Amino acid sequence: MRLLLLACLRAQTGNATTAGRIRDHLEAVGHICSLKDAFGYENPSEIANLISAEKFEAALAIHLYKGGRLLQGSRIPFGIIFGGTDINEDIKHEEKHRVMGAVLEEARFAVAFTEKMKELAAAEWPDARSKIYIQTQGIMTTPSATFNWKRFLQNAGIPQDTENLRLFLLICGLRRVKDPLYLVDVFSEWHRREPHIHLVIIGPAVDTQFTSEVNEKVNRTPGVHLLQEIPQDDLHAAVKRCFAVVNSSISEGMSAAILEAMDLDVPVLARNIPGNAAIIQHKVTGLLFTDPQEFVQLSKSLMNDPTLEREIVSKAKAYVKKHHSWNCEREAYQNLVLRLQ
Repeated sequence: MRLLLLACLRAQTGNATTAGRIRDHLEAVGHICSLKDAFGYENPSEIANLISAEKFEAALAIHLYKGGRLLQGSRIPFGIIFGGTDINEDIKHEEKHRVMGAVLEEARFAVAFTEKMKELAAAEWPDARSKIYIQTQGIMTTPSATFNWKRFLQNAGIPQDTENLRLFLLICGLRRVKDPLYLVDVFSEWHRREPHIHLVIIGPAVDTQFTSEVNEKVNRTPGVHLLQEIPQDDLHAAVKRCFAVVNSSISEGMSAAILEAMDLDVPVLARNIPGNAAIIQHKVTGLLFTDPQEFVQLSKSLMNDPTLEREIVSKAKAYVKKHHSWNCEREAYQNLVLRLQ
């Protein structure tokens, strides 16, 4: 089939990574899958013209509002993959809620990453329950063998001669829902007392106004550093060199950065929100914090207890292997897309 895959394709964001993986899954069985950036289109009629011009036979959209709204009234069958902010945030806005309900009614199927996400959607649109499937994110990490750690530290402005360097890495697109400044003040206080502790925030400037706020804050906060996104293979290699990966989002669908860290044998400290709690069992596969002070307390306990660190890393890796298999995800999408024929 000739398939259209609509997603928000800003480089190195979760949705873009997921879209690339799904395209690869579908092309592996002979479909022609064209990835288009939802931000490049204003309304459904522009997508209708694209469908006619490129002779697409079916479509998939990631994010029920941002991608799905463009397929409303579509002449071709389509499926939806929930993004996270659609079900966690956009659902609270009356107009977006109405549009998403209409899109879901037309869709042949929808995919939720977690049971919780499915339940939230089904509570809003009970008639859609039977068409919502649960498929977790499939994870495959590919750390680069030629990654230059010294240059990475240099770019971040971290002295390379820092003894016993402990680097925490927060990976996110810079937008308010990711709340990258949540831990900045406590982290800086901690750094003042223990100068070998550093936090690096890395990711693309998704919201330009907010990015300048982050820049300004980081520039006057010792111990906290901001880096632009780097290629996925280099990012995976950087993760392997860090002490821990951090997530401080207000809302998450399912964070691939968390799952990738688990797969790379690196401990995760994440804000205790439903999307994170769905994939992290506290003190078993990672650590969940409810406020910045608890983050510091849990980080210190992890640093002072190598046995706890080893146990968390080992159980997290086993969890990803069992529940986030790349092959299972591949098979699921290859089967789901048959519903669009």
